[in-house]
Amino acid sequence: MRSIWKGAISFGLVTIPVKLYSATEQKDVTFHQVHRKDGGRVRYKRVCTVDGEEVPYSDIAKGYELGTGEVVVLTDEDFEGLPLSTSRRIDVLQFAPADQIDPIYFAKSYYLEPDAQGAKPYVLLRDALESSGQVAVVKVALRQRESLATLRVRNGIFVLETMLWPDEIRTPDFPFLEEDIEVRAQELKMAESLITTMESDFDPSEYHDTYREALQEVIEAKVAGKEVVAAREEEEEGPAVDLMAALRASVEAAKKEREGAPAKQKKAGGKSKDEDRTASKRKTRKSA
Repeated sequence: MRSIWKGAISFGLVTIPVKLYSATEQKDVTFHQVHRKDGGRVRYKRVCTVDGEEVPYSDIAKGYELGTGEVVVLTDEDFEGLPLSTSRRIDVLQFAPADQIDPIYFAKSYYLEPDAQGAKPYVLLRDALESSGQVAVVKVALRQRESLATLRVRNGIFVLETMLWPDEIRTPDFPFLEEDIEVRAQELKMAESLITTMESDFDPSEYHDTYREALQEVIEAKVAGKEVVAAREEEEEGPAVDLMAALRASVEAAKKEREGAPAKQKKAGGKSKDEDRTASKRKTRKSA
Protein backbone atom coordinates (compact mmCIF):
# COMPACT_ATOMS: atom_id res chain seq x y z
CA MET A 1 0.00 0.00 0.00
CA ARG A 2 1.09 3.57 -0.65
CA SER A 3 0.41 6.31 1.89
CA ILE A 4 -1.74 9.17 0.60
CA TRP A 5 -1.30 11.63 3.47
CA LYS A 6 1.10 12.39 6.31
CA GLY A 7 0.18 14.21 9.48
CA ALA A 8 -0.24 13.70 13.20
CA ILE A 9 -2.87 12.72 15.75
CA SER A 10 -3.19 15.59 18.21
CA PHE A 11 -4.31 14.18 21.57
CA GLY A 12 -4.08 16.77 24.35
CA LEU A 13 -0.40 17.71 24.46
CA VAL A 14 0.60 14.43 22.80
CA THR A 15 1.42 14.41 19.07
CA ILE A 16 1.59 11.11 17.19
CA PRO A 17 3.03 11.30 13.64
CA VAL A 18 1.11 8.99 11.30
CA LYS A 19 0.75 7.98 7.65
CA LEU A 20 -2.68 7.47 6.12
CA TYR A 21 -3.67 4.67 3.72
CA SER A 22 -6.95 3.84 1.98
CA ALA A 23 -8.41 0.88 3.88
CA THR A 24 -10.73 -0.22 1.07
CA GLU A 25 -10.62 -0.63 -2.70
CA GLN A 26 -13.49 -0.97 -5.14
CA LYS A 27 -13.29 -4.29 -6.97
CA ASP A 28 -15.00 -3.71 -10.27
CA VAL A 29 -14.58 -4.49 -13.95
CA THR A 30 -13.63 -1.22 -15.63
CA PHE A 31 -14.54 -0.29 -19.19
CA HIS A 32 -13.53 2.36 -21.73
CA GLN A 33 -15.96 4.03 -24.07
CA VAL A 34 -15.09 2.84 -27.57
CA HIS A 35 -16.34 3.18 -31.13
CA ARG A 36 -18.58 0.14 -31.71
CA LYS A 37 -17.39 -0.14 -35.35
CA ASP A 38 -13.61 -0.43 -34.81
CA GLY A 39 -13.03 -0.43 -31.02
CA GLY A 40 -11.22 2.90 -31.07
CA ARG A 41 -11.18 4.83 -27.78
CA VAL A 42 -13.64 7.72 -27.56
CA ARG A 43 -11.98 10.86 -26.15
CA TYR A 44 -13.63 13.97 -24.81
CA LYS A 45 -12.37 17.50 -25.36
CA ARG A 46 -12.71 20.33 -22.83
CA VAL A 47 -14.40 23.04 -24.88
CA CYS A 48 -15.37 26.51 -23.66
CA THR A 49 -19.07 27.25 -24.23
CA VAL A 50 -18.32 30.97 -24.81
CA ASP A 51 -15.66 30.93 -27.56
CA GLY A 52 -15.93 27.27 -28.65
CA GLU A 53 -12.16 26.76 -28.21
CA GLU A 54 -10.54 23.70 -26.58
CA VAL A 55 -9.17 24.66 -23.14
CA PRO A 56 -5.86 23.25 -21.82
CA TYR A 57 -6.06 21.83 -18.29
CA SER A 58 -3.70 24.55 -16.99
CA ASP A 59 -6.29 27.21 -17.88
CA ILE A 60 -9.19 25.51 -16.07
CA ALA A 61 -10.38 27.03 -12.78
CA LYS A 62 -13.27 26.33 -10.42
CA GLY A 63 -16.44 28.35 -10.94
CA TYR A 64 -19.40 28.83 -8.58
CA GLU A 65 -22.67 29.58 -10.36
CA LEU A 66 -24.96 32.16 -8.74
CA GLY A 67 -28.74 32.03 -8.85
CA THR A 68 -28.64 34.72 -11.57
CA GLY A 69 -26.59 32.47 -13.86
CA GLU A 70 -23.41 34.50 -13.34
CA VAL A 71 -20.23 32.61 -12.43
CA VAL A 72 -17.71 33.49 -9.72
CA VAL A 73 -14.26 32.21 -10.74
CA LEU A 74 -12.03 30.97 -7.88
CA THR A 75 -8.27 30.55 -8.23
CA ASP A 76 -5.80 28.34 -6.36
CA GLU A 77 -4.81 31.39 -4.30
CA ASP A 78 -8.41 31.78 -3.10
CA PHE A 79 -8.37 28.26 -1.69
CA GLU A 80 -4.92 28.62 -0.14
CA GLY A 81 -6.18 31.54 1.95
CA LEU A 82 -8.93 29.48 3.60
CA PRO A 83 -8.36 28.58 7.28
CA LEU A 84 -7.90 24.80 7.43
CA SER A 85 -6.57 24.45 10.96
CA THR A 86 -6.46 20.66 10.63
CA SER A 87 -4.52 20.61 7.35
CA ARG A 88 -1.87 18.28 8.83
CA ARG A 89 -3.52 17.25 12.08
CA ILE A 90 -6.11 14.79 13.28
CA ASP A 91 -7.54 16.70 16.24
CA VAL A 92 -9.18 14.56 18.92
CA LEU A 93 -12.35 16.42 20.00
CA GLN A 94 -13.94 13.91 22.39
CA PHE A 95 -14.46 10.23 23.19
CA ALA A 96 -17.87 8.59 22.89
CA PRO A 97 -19.53 5.13 22.86
CA ALA A 98 -19.49 3.69 19.35
CA ASP A 99 -23.21 2.85 19.45
CA GLN A 100 -24.06 6.56 19.77
CA ILE A 101 -22.80 7.21 16.22
CA ASP A 102 -25.28 6.25 13.50
CA PRO A 103 -23.49 4.36 10.66
CA ILE A 104 -25.27 6.61 8.13
CA TYR A 105 -22.65 9.27 8.95
CA PHE A 106 -19.68 7.14 7.82
CA ALA A 107 -18.16 7.95 4.42
CA LYS A 108 -14.73 6.30 3.87
CA SER A 109 -12.27 4.22 5.90
CA TYR A 110 -8.49 4.69 6.20
CA TYR A 111 -5.69 2.91 8.04
CA LEU A 112 -3.22 4.89 10.16
CA GLU A 113 0.39 3.73 10.56
CA PRO A 114 2.78 5.30 13.09
CA ASP A 115 5.50 7.35 11.38
CA ALA A 116 9.05 8.18 12.53
CA GLN A 117 9.20 7.99 16.36
CA GLY A 118 5.44 7.70 16.77
CA ALA A 119 5.17 3.96 17.51
CA LYS A 120 5.12 4.17 21.33
CA PRO A 121 2.51 6.95 21.74
CA TYR A 122 0.50 5.27 18.93
CA VAL A 123 0.41 1.95 20.83
CA LEU A 124 -0.32 3.76 24.10
CA LEU A 125 -3.37 5.58 22.69
CA ARG A 126 -4.47 2.45 20.80
CA ASP A 127 -4.43 0.26 23.92
CA ALA A 128 -6.11 2.92 26.08
CA LEU A 129 -8.85 3.46 23.47
CA GLU A 130 -9.42 -0.26 23.00
CA SER A 131 -9.73 -0.91 26.75
CA SER A 132 -12.14 2.02 27.14
CA GLY A 133 -14.56 0.51 24.60
CA GLN A 134 -15.05 3.97 23.09
CA VAL A 135 -14.15 5.70 19.83
CA ALA A 136 -12.41 9.03 19.40
CA VAL A 137 -14.34 11.74 17.57
CA VAL A 138 -11.84 13.80 15.56
CA LYS A 139 -11.62 16.52 12.94
CA VAL A 140 -9.37 16.14 9.88
CA ALA A 141 -8.85 17.84 6.52
CA LEU A 142 -8.24 15.63 3.47
CA ARG A 143 -8.10 16.92 -0.10
CA GLN A 144 -9.08 20.47 0.90
CA ARG A 145 -12.20 19.26 2.72
CA GLU A 146 -12.57 19.29 6.49
CA SER A 147 -14.53 16.39 7.97
CA LEU A 148 -15.59 14.93 11.25
CA ALA A 149 -14.25 11.40 11.68
CA THR A 150 -13.90 8.63 14.22
CA LEU A 151 -10.82 6.74 15.35
CA ARG A 152 -11.32 3.12 16.35
CA VAL A 153 -9.08 0.08 16.68
CA ARG A 154 -9.27 -2.87 14.29
CA ASN A 155 -6.73 -5.73 14.38
CA GLY A 156 -4.21 -3.57 16.24
CA ILE A 157 -4.45 -0.68 13.77
CA PHE A 158 -6.18 2.69 14.05
CA VAL A 159 -9.00 3.02 11.52
CA LEU A 160 -9.99 6.57 10.63
CA GLU A 161 -13.56 6.74 9.30
CA THR A 162 -14.52 10.09 7.80
CA MET A 163 -18.06 11.24 8.46
CA LEU A 164 -20.65 13.39 6.76
CA TRP A 165 -21.75 16.59 8.46
CA PRO A 166 -25.25 16.55 10.02
CA ASP A 167 -26.67 18.85 7.30
CA GLU A 168 -25.51 16.34 4.64
CA ILE A 169 -27.87 13.64 5.93
CA ARG A 170 -31.23 13.77 4.17
CA THR A 171 -34.44 13.59 6.17
CA PRO A 172 -36.69 10.71 5.03
CA ASP A 173 -40.04 12.23 4.08
CA PHE A 174 -42.15 9.38 2.77
CA PRO A 175 -46.00 9.36 2.73
CA PHE A 176 -46.36 5.89 4.28
CA LEU A 177 -44.82 7.19 7.53
CA GLU A 178 -47.98 9.24 8.06
CA GLU A 179 -50.30 6.30 7.33
CA ASP A 180 -51.90 4.23 10.08
CA ILE A 181 -50.82 0.77 8.93
CA GLU A 182 -52.09 -2.08 11.13
CA VAL A 183 -49.85 -5.09 11.69
CA ARG A 184 -51.56 -8.08 13.28
CA ALA A 185 -49.90 -9.81 16.26
CA GLN A 186 -49.76 -13.15 14.37
CA GLU A 187 -47.95 -11.50 11.45
CA LEU A 188 -45.43 -9.85 13.77
CA LYS A 189 -44.80 -13.15 15.57
CA MET A 190 -44.27 -14.98 12.28
CA ALA A 191 -41.88 -12.27 11.03
CA GLU A 192 -39.91 -12.53 14.29
CA SER A 193 -39.81 -16.31 13.83
CA LEU A 194 -38.35 -15.86 10.34
CA ILE A 195 -35.65 -13.56 11.73
CA THR A 196 -34.80 -16.10 14.45
CA THR A 197 -34.60 -18.93 11.91
CA MET A 198 -32.21 -16.95 9.68
CA GLU A 199 -30.05 -15.69 12.56
CA SER A 200 -26.34 -16.63 12.50
CA ASP A 201 -22.90 -15.14 13.07
CA PHE A 202 -21.82 -12.82 10.27
CA ASP A 203 -18.94 -14.15 8.17
CA PRO A 204 -18.19 -11.82 5.21
CA SER A 205 -16.14 -14.54 3.47
CA GLU A 206 -19.38 -16.44 2.80
CA TYR A 207 -20.49 -13.77 0.33
CA HIS A 208 -19.06 -12.85 -3.06
CA ASP A 209 -19.86 -10.64 -6.04
CA THR A 210 -21.61 -13.06 -8.41
CA TYR A 211 -22.29 -10.35 -10.99
CA ARG A 212 -18.61 -9.37 -11.26
CA GLU A 213 -17.56 -13.04 -11.49
CA ALA A 214 -20.10 -13.71 -14.26
CA LEU A 215 -19.01 -10.57 -16.12
CA GLN A 216 -15.36 -11.66 -15.90
CA GLU A 217 -16.33 -15.05 -17.36
CA VAL A 218 -18.07 -13.31 -20.28
CA ILE A 219 -14.92 -11.25 -20.98
CA GLU A 220 -12.65 -14.33 -20.76
CA ALA A 221 -14.97 -16.22 -23.11
CA LYS A 222 -14.83 -13.32 -25.59
CA VAL A 223 -11.03 -13.33 -25.43
CA ALA A 224 -10.96 -17.09 -26.02
CA GLY A 225 -13.34 -16.71 -28.97
CA LYS A 226 -16.04 -18.85 -27.37
CA GLU A 227 -19.74 -18.35 -27.85
CA VAL A 228 -21.24 -16.53 -24.91
CA VAL A 229 -24.51 -18.06 -23.74
CA ALA A 230 -26.65 -15.82 -21.55
CA ALA A 231 -27.71 -17.33 -18.24
CA ARG A 232 -31.41 -18.02 -17.89
CA GLU A 233 -33.03 -15.34 -15.80
CA GLU A 234 -35.19 -16.51 -12.93
CA GLU A 235 -38.64 -15.00 -12.89
CA GLU A 236 -39.11 -12.57 -10.05
CA GLU A 237 -42.11 -13.24 -7.88
CA GLY A 238 -44.54 -10.39 -7.34
CA PRO A 239 -45.49 -9.07 -3.93
CA ALA A 240 -47.18 -11.57 -1.64
CA VAL A 241 -50.97 -11.40 -1.60
CA ASP A 242 -51.31 -13.45 1.62
CA LEU A 243 -48.64 -12.06 3.95
CA MET A 244 -49.04 -14.78 6.60
CA ALA A 245 -48.75 -17.56 4.02
CA ALA A 246 -45.65 -15.96 2.52
CA LEU A 247 -44.04 -15.59 5.98
CA ARG A 248 -44.86 -19.18 6.91
CA ALA A 249 -43.38 -20.48 3.63
CA SER A 250 -40.29 -18.32 4.17
CA VAL A 251 -39.76 -19.79 7.67
CA GLU A 252 -40.03 -23.34 6.30
CA ALA A 253 -37.62 -22.61 3.45
CA ALA A 254 -35.12 -20.99 5.85
CA LYS A 255 -35.29 -24.03 8.16
CA LYS A 256 -34.62 -26.44 5.28
CA GLU A 257 -31.71 -24.33 4.04
CA ARG A 258 -30.22 -24.17 7.54
CA GLU A 259 -30.57 -27.94 8.04
CA GLY A 260 -28.76 -28.54 4.75
CA ALA A 261 -25.87 -26.13 5.49
CA PRO A 262 -23.97 -28.33 8.03
CA ALA A 263 -24.14 -31.31 5.65
CA LYS A 264 -22.63 -29.24 2.85
CA GLN A 265 -19.82 -28.01 5.12
CA LYS A 266 -19.04 -31.54 6.34
CA LYS A 267 -18.91 -32.77 2.75
CA ALA A 268 -16.38 -30.04 2.01
CA GLY A 269 -14.30 -31.11 5.03
CA GLY A 270 -15.31 -28.20 7.27
CA LYS A 271 -17.21 -27.85 10.52
CA SER A 272 -20.52 -26.17 11.00
CA LYS A 273 -20.73 -23.01 13.10
CA ASP A 274 -22.75 -24.91 15.74
CA GLU A 275 -19.96 -27.51 15.99
CA ASP A 276 -17.34 -24.74 16.31
CA ARG A 277 -19.34 -23.15 19.13
CA THR A 278 -19.69 -26.54 20.92
CA ALA A 279 -15.94 -27.23 20.59
CA SER A 280 -15.17 -23.78 21.92
CA LYS A 281 -17.40 -24.36 24.96
CA ARG A 282 -15.67 -27.71 25.64
CA LYS A 283 -12.24 -26.02 25.57
CA THR A 284 -13.47 -23.35 27.97
CA ARG A 285 -14.81 -25.94 30.43
CA LYS A 286 -11.52 -27.95 30.29
CA SER A 287 -9.39 -24.87 30.93
CA ALA A 288 -11.65 -24.00 33.88
